[in-house]
Amino acid sequence: MVLKPDIKEMNPSRFIYPSPGFDHYWKNGHGKKMLKKLDTIPDRQSIEQKVHLLFECDSLADEVVKEVYLKLGFKEADALVSSIFLKGIDNVPSVPECLKQLFLEVDTLPSWFDKDKLDRGAVFCRRSGAAALIVLRNYCLMGGYESAAINKPLIFTEALKKGAAKRMAETIEFWVNVTGENALDRSEQGFKHTIKVRLIHAYTRVMILKMPLWDSNKWGLPINQWDMVATNLGFSLAFMDGLKNLGFKPSKEEVEGLLHFWKYIGYLLGIPPAYLPDTEEQAIEELYKWTITQPPADDDTKALALALMNEPLLSSFPNYNWQKKLLIKIHLGYNHFFLGERSCEAMGLPQTKLRYFPYIVRSIKSVHEYFVLSNDKYYKATDKWGRKSQEKIKYLFLKGHNSISTPKH
Repeated sequence: MVLKPDIKEMNPSRFIYPSPGFDHYWKNGHGKKMLKKLDTIPDRQSIEQKVHLLFECDSLADEVVKEVYLKLGFKEADALVSSIFLKGIDNVPSVPECLKQLFLEVDTLPSWFDKDKLDRGAVFCRRSGAAALIVLRNYCLMGGYESAAINKPLIFTEALKKGAAKRMAETIEFWVNVTGENALDRSEQGFKHTIKVRLIHAYTRVMILKMPLWDSNKWGLPINQWDMVATNLGFSLAFMDGLKNLGFKPSKEEVEGLLHFWKYIGYLLGIPPAYLPDTEEQAIEELYKWTITQPPADDDTKALALALMNEPLLSSFPNYNWQKKLLIKIHLGYNHFFLGERSCEAMGLPQTKLRYFPYIVRSIKSVHEYFVLSNDKYYKATDKWGRKSQEKIKYLFLKGHNSISTPKH
């Protein structure tokens, strides 16, 4: 997407250095241990070199939305994409050039792609079982609400009206679908889901940019490349850090595999591979650069955080009200464990006596990891057990909710 030079060269008002909340995270929170792995901490000058990414987006997918979805209508365009998934781009007649270009891109494995690394990353996701979804919800997703900027598109798409339960269901559905065995192969569910998410991102961006109240001088482009990189790091580095804090001990091969796994998904989602890390140190550096410039939670993100906190009350499970209230307290315990008191207070999340519960889980998981990593047969078994628990949770969340949401004109 081409922008006027005077906009691209400026720092939007969302750029705050150092970020009050995330500065505390890196100096006193879980980020402190990660930051020790870097030889040097990025300075403001090197961070400002990333600002242009706030004004970059997946322009190819945007073109597909304008030339295909807006002209054919969402239903007909979605049917065309489904036909391409089934038959292949070369076997579907009269495909618009931009859509053909997008599929030629995602159908081509990049030179850096490594199937063994990809599989190791997916196995790590699956073997972490229900703990993976706890980390995604209470660390990655809730932690993201401390930034007012990245979540602004959610407000414009009326995410609060749609409900936190629906967003949780969609997030878990995506994550479980892409982490399945061979799920990113061309004909498999995870690959298809990823491409559809890419197109929904573009559709959302095109629609938001038509809204008079969206101000790119303040927030950059909606769903821009820097925020996409940050989201990718949430699913990879922050996810792994959360599991480590719960007692998991990923091997060097698992760390490399997880980063490679999400780099490939990022590529399918339209993020230039050069923007995504290959090593844990690179990932820490990139996450630091993004977080340290984020504005603190505002009324919008506080509302999103409280909606996520109360999500069990609106979900189809557990069955009884007392169970739902207990689950809220358990999740709050994890929020305080992962994010710290300062961040929870900034987002309006209350205290809970169950904030010590994650420490018990960590003790149990630490012992469990010893047996998992010392016995190859047991390691493979945890892949199957973990996947079963994730599939079950996915099923429970999707009860009463539609699958991938269809944007409205």
